[in-house]
Amino acid sequence: MMSFNEIKKLGFGFMRLPMNGSEVDIEQTKEMVDLFMERGFTYFDTAYGYMEGKSEEALKTSLVDRYPRESFQIATKLPAWYGVKTQEEAQNMFWTSLKRIGVEYFDFYLLHNLGENRTKYFDDFDIWNFLADKKEQGLIKNLGFSFHDRAHVLDEILTKHPEVDFVQLQINYADWESDTVESRKCYEVARKHNKPIVIMEPVKGGSLANLPEPIPTMFQDVNPDASVSSWAIRYAASLDGIITVLSGMSNVTQMEDNLSYMEHFKPVTDEEVEVIKKVQKILDTIPRIPCTDCKYCVKGCPQSISIPGVFKAMNTNLVYNNTQGARNTYSLVTRRGGKASSCIECGQCEDACPQHIHIIDELKVAAGIFE
Repeated sequence: MMSFNEIKKLGFGFMRLPMNGSEVDIEQTKEMVDLFMERGFTYFDTAYGYMEGKSEEALKTSLVDRYPRESFQIATKLPAWYGVKTQEEAQNMFWTSLKRIGVEYFDFYLLHNLGENRTKYFDDFDIWNFLADKKEQGLIKNLGFSFHDRAHVLDEILTKHPEVDFVQLQINYADWESDTVESRKCYEVARKHNKPIVIMEPVKGGSLANLPEPIPTMFQDVNPDASVSSWAIRYAASLDGIITVLSGMSNVTQMEDNLSYMEHFKPVTDEEVEVIKKVQKILDTIPRIPCTDCKYCVKGCPQSISIPGVFKAMNTNLVYNNTQGARNTYSLVTRRGGKASSCIECGQCEDACPQHIHIIDELKVAAGIFE
C-alpha cells in the first residue's frame, strides 16, 4: 500500500464532472482520468451523494474498469445525515458505494461532513464502530472524516476519536482567517492531533479562479504564465502534513492547467506568500453580509430557514461574483426546506442577531437571486 508521502499533492475530485445535459460526459471524464494517471497522479475522491450517485458510477466506468486496482487510490464518503431514518439505511450506504464503484476495498473512507447537527447521526447510527469493523476486515485501508464547522468542534471530535487515520478540511487562502470556516485554526487542530490532512475546496468552489481586479494583475506581475487558480492550489499544497489537495475539475482544460504546475510541484515562495497576503486584505475589504454563523437567528425561526447558509451563498455571489457556486450552496443549505422566500417576517431573527443585520430584507434579496 502506498504511503501518504508517496501520493502526489493533487487529487481528482469527482464532484463537478463534465456533463452532457443531465448525464456525465463519460468520454471527456475518461480523457481527464487518462491525463491524470499518465502524469503519475493517483488519488480520486468521490462520495455516496455526489451527483445522486452518478459520480461513483462514473468513477467505476472511467477508472476502475480501465486501470489495475493497485495503480490508484479511491476515497469515498458516507453521509449518515443524508435522508435516511434507520441505522440499517445508513450502514447500507457503505455497501452501495462498494458496489457502485466496483472495488473490493476503499483506500480512504470518510464519515462525510461532520459538524453542526450532522455529527449526531453518525453517533446515533453507530457508524464509527460499523466502519471500524469494516477496517478490521480489510474493506477500508484508511478511515477518516470530512468536516465543516469550527475548530473547537474539530478538537472535540479528534479527542473523542483518536483512532482516525486522517481528516479532510476546507482550506484555502480566502478562508484562512475566516471567522466562520476557520481554515487556519482547523488546520492547527489537526496538526496538534498529528492527523494527516486531505484539503478540499482549495479554490473555494471555483471562487478563487475568477477574482476581481486588481487581483489577477497582481498575480500576473509575479508570474505571467500562472493561472489565478494555480495560486490557490499551490498555497494549499505548500502546507505541512498534507496528503493531497483535491480539485473538482470539470473539463480537460482545467485538468491540463492543474497538471502543468502540480506535476513538478514547487511550494509557494516568500514573495508569493506576500502577494497572497495582500490579496487576502483586498478580499476582506469587499462588502458582504457580516454574518458570523453564530446561529442565534436560527434557534427560534418558525420556518426553519438556514439563515447563515443563505448568507454564505449571498456572500459567495457578492465577494467572488460566483453566481453558480452561490446557487449550488443555496440549493444545498435549503435542501430540506426553509427557503429564503418562506420567511414570514416575524422578526425574531433580527432581535437575536448580534451583528444587527437586516435579515428580513436580505432574505428577500436572496429569494430574488436564487429562487
